[in-house]
Amino acid sequence: MQAVLCKSYGPPENLTLEQVDDPSPAAGQVLIDVYSAGLNFPDTLQIAGKYQFQPPFPFTPGAEVAGKIAEVGDGVTSFQPGDRVMALPGIGGMAERVVADQGAVDAIPDAMDFDTAACFGLVYGTSYHALRQRAQLQPGETLLVLGAGGGVGLAAVEIGKAFGARVIAAAGSDQKLSIAKQHGADELLNYNDGSLKDNVKDLTGGKGADVIYDPVGGDLFDQCTRCINWNGRILVVGFTSGRIPQYPINLALLKGCQLVGVFWGEFRKREPEVYSQNCAELFELYQTQKIKPLISQVFPLDQYADALNVFLERKAIGKIALHLRDE
Repeated sequence: MQAVLCKSYGPPENLTLEQVDDPSPAAGQVLIDVYSAGLNFPDTLQIAGKYQFQPPFPFTPGAEVAGKIAEVGDGVTSFQPGDRVMALPGIGGMAERVVADQGAVDAIPDAMDFDTAACFGLVYGTSYHALRQRAQLQPGETLLVLGAGGGVGLAAVEIGKAFGARVIAAAGSDQKLSIAKQHGADELLNYNDGSLKDNVKDLTGGKGADVIYDPVGGDLFDQCTRCINWNGRILVVGFTSGRIPQYPINLALLKGCQLVGVFWGEFRKREPEVYSQNCAELFELYQTQKIKPLISQVFPLDQYADALNVFLERKAIGKIALHLRDE
């Protein structure tokens, strides 16, 4: 099979596309013919050696895929060859075949195509867990979403609206904000139009946001700590800015607020029953069109470098996919 390989840390151009042996599923695993692979910003961190989980060389990046079951390992009873599935193998997704633990695989709705399925699990799963379990977002509360034009941010905008919140979308370009508006945002804030902190306070009558969803970190997080409402919750989702900020702990006292970590991958392992319920609720939102995944660019496998560079150039809107084969 063809697979993208990382043999040393560096930019996307450092990767190679090579012929390698097909993997085989161990007990409790399935082998998937990959039809589409969803790409994410952490993929660029991993190939650069900057991610918290670094597999040994050589490895194939790619955390999420969709396709059909090709083979099942011993003890697998939930799936059989030919089933249409989405999966979160963690690594190995940028290849024609990948193995995944059966607990990381879900059947997909008949109406969902493979490109959508490959780009669904990680961003919607992260944002749903963040807003449902971690923030316990309530109808009528104000939700501020940073990075609202990207994958997890746009998902948070849609889920926040589905939960009945007033959503303020913040992003670095009018194009990204226009997309967020189309997906349900009530108010729009461009990072380049003055102080984020002051603009959020202006929109909330000086109170600040009840929940802040932050996948960006850096200087924007610093401002978020000063525009959170009393009893508010700041969700730490990621650090696409590149800087992990320091939290002035006295602000938690003065604001009566919470700083809440969101580690979706660990949540899936520790609370599988809650994770499964989240998936069922997300599929229901999809089927009722309350969430509408946006895949802005689709690349063939041999254009993997161009696809990953969309993230490094800060041009990603919604999701980016690699399309490997047609259904």
